[in-house]
This record gives sequence, structure tokens and C-alpha cells, in this order.
Amino acid sequence: MTARTSAATKREQLRQLWVLIAVNFVDMLGFAIILPLLPFYALRLQATPEMIGWMIASFSIAQLVASPVWGRVSDRYGRRPALLIGLTASAIAFLVFGLADTLWLLFLSRIVQGAGGGTTGVAQAYVSDTVAPGDRARALGWLSAATAAGVMVGPAIGSVATHWGHAAPGFLAAGLCFLNALAAWKWLPESRSPEDRATPKQRKPIWHAAWMVVRHPAGRAARLIWVYGTGMLAFSLLTSVLALWLDARFGVTEKTIGWFFVYNGMLSLLLRSLMLGPVVDRIGETRAMRLGAAILAVGLVLYTTAPTVWVLAAIIPLVPIGTALLFPAATSLLSHATDPDELGTTMGVAQTFAGVARIIAPIAGTIAFQRIGIDAPFQLAGVTMLIVALISWRFIRPPSTAAV
Repeated sequence: MTARTSAATKREQLRQLWVLIAVNFVDMLGFAIILPLLPFYALRLQATPEMIGWMIASFSIAQLVASPVWGRVSDRYGRRPALLIGLTASAIAFLVFGLADTLWLLFLSRIVQGAGGGTTGVAQAYVSDTVAPGDRARALGWLSAATAAGVMVGPAIGSVATHWGHAAPGFLAAGLCFLNALAAWKWLPESRSPEDRATPKQRKPIWHAAWMVVRHPAGRAARLIWVYGTGMLAFSLLTSVLALWLDARFGVTEKTIGWFFVYNGMLSLLLRSLMLGPVVDRIGETRAMRLGAAILAVGLVLYTTAPTVWVLAAIIPLVPIGTALLFPAATSLLSHATDPDELGTTMGVAQTFAGVARIIAPIAGTIAFQRIGIDAPFQLAGVTMLIVALISWRFIRPPSTAAV
């Protein structure tokens, strides 16, 4: 391959990456428009905190079933069709949310969106298809930054949209996601060649890979999946009760909740786009993952110590710093430890473990919130994250010194 051909290929890969990042941003924008409003809408329909926990968990139950399926489908038929179907499912889910006037319709919207949201691992596999190994952590950080940007902007749009009625946020999110699916159909090409899709390796049953991680947790990829999934459990304990906690502690409402997400999203965007690359370059992916786990543990523990909103504002940055280091670095390390032909499946398995965490977290978190105390979910999250930090420091070694 000549230098000119190589440069043209790299430009094309970079263009594909930026299209994927833009698609991911709009998808998360729609998600974030309605996410902070869900508990308040459910409370208006006479839901209890525990029922809200099950409502949040229903998304992840659907995602749990869908994630490995999407990973296998993307390996066999391509990343593009899997992503397009997932984006369309999200648009339908937001439309149902806008129409919901009963709890069962809110549940339905969460289930449909969860099934479409199982393509998160497909997007990560797309990055690994199109980006050189040495640049994957940075590229995955950019993808995470797009997610953070959507989380930053979406809640503010959702809070403002409530002034135009109950249905307005859902309809707005649905419209954006339908347009997003059309944009992806036009500008996002397939990342796997027809030869790769036509001649896949002989594969075992779809749940086999996930079961192997449970049966054999000592393998390098398995350990990274456990770190990713358990870290997601701790983080989800925070996010699943945050709106309820802010309401109970500081009197936050659906018209003001969006600004807390804007602040957190702005921090996440800046940290993932500006901090991750230089930190990984300096200390490596493994140490970045370890540092992120430790910082996230401290942030979760300190949340409940905040006597005022202004003190809380000083504590909040620890959580996006921790997640900005932990999750992209762990995902990149997992891509290095995986056979390229199984990459979509492995990323799907990682998202399956994350999905299990997102099922357990809202149920356990809201039970603790309602029956033990409003600070209990944060204390449980802090202890869980300390376990992740210990695992990452004790059992995960840099790729150069570990058998892959």
C-alpha cells in the first residue's frame, strides 16, 4: 500500500468515526431529554420509588437480552444494519413516552428503548473496526465524549420542553431520533468487509461467551468484563436514584433537574475529550483504569456528605473524572484481549454484564432509598466501587506483561 493510499484510507476511517460520533451524540441527546423526567412523570402517575426502580430496570432487562444478539448480528451481517435498527427503535420508544398517560406505557417505552439500546457494543466494535489499536482508547473516549455531550444538552432541553406540555419532551426526542436514523442510513457506511461477514468463524451458542466469563473469571478478557460490569453497577446505583435523592434532599423538580445533568454532562464532555488521551499517553490504559476506579469510589462516598447544593457542586466532578478514565480504558483493553472476529460478540457480552448491573442497581437502589434511607444507595455504591478498584489494582496487568 502506497503512502498516498494509506493516507486516503486513514482519512476515510476518520470520517466514518466522526459520523458515528455525531450519530451517537444525537441518539444520546434524545435519551437525555426524557431520562431525568421519568421519575417525576412516574410519581405523577402514583408510582412508588420501588416501582420506579423496576421501571428503570426494565430498560436494562430488554438490553440484557438484546446486547449479545446485536453483537452476533453485527459480526455476521454488519455493524450498519444493527445500528440503524437500534436507532429506529429508540425513536419509537420516545414517541410512546410522549403518548404515555399510564404506568404501563412508561414501562413499554423503556422496554422498546432498551432493546434498541443493546447496540452500544456494536458502536464500540465499529470503532475497533476502523481505528488502529494504538488509537482506540482515544477514539472510544471521543465516542464517550459524544455521549457526555448529549447528556449535557438533553436534560436542559427536556426541562424547557415541559413548559409546552407533558408530551412535548417525548415528541421532540422522537423527532430527533428519526432524523438521526435517516442521517446514519445516508452517511454511515459498513465497517466490516463482505468477506469478513460471509466467512465468520464457527461460533458457539450466543450465551456461551457470557457463561464462560462466569465460569472462568480468571482470563484477561473475563477480568476486564467483570471490572466493567461491576463498575457500571456502582455508577448505576448513583444514577438510578439521583433524581429522587435530589428531590428529597434539595427540593429539585422536573423543571430544575435538567441543570444538574447539564453540569455533570459538561464536566464529562470536557474530561473525556481533553483529559483521557493525554492521561492514557502518560500512564497507559491499565493505570488509567485503576486511577478512574479509585476516584469514582471516593466521589460516590462523598456525595452524601454535601450539606448544600454548592458543596455538592464541588463533589460532583469526581464522578465524571472517574468514569472518564475507567470505562473507555477498560473497553480499549478488552478490545486488545479479544480475537478480531469475535469483537462484536465480546463487546456485546461486556454490555450484557453492564445490563445486569443496570437491572440490579435501580431495584436495589430504590429499595434501599425507600426502606433504609435516602443516602443508603450512595453508600452501597461506594463500597461496590472500592471492590472494583481493588480488583483492577490486584488482578489486571498491562498488556505488555500479561498474556492475552
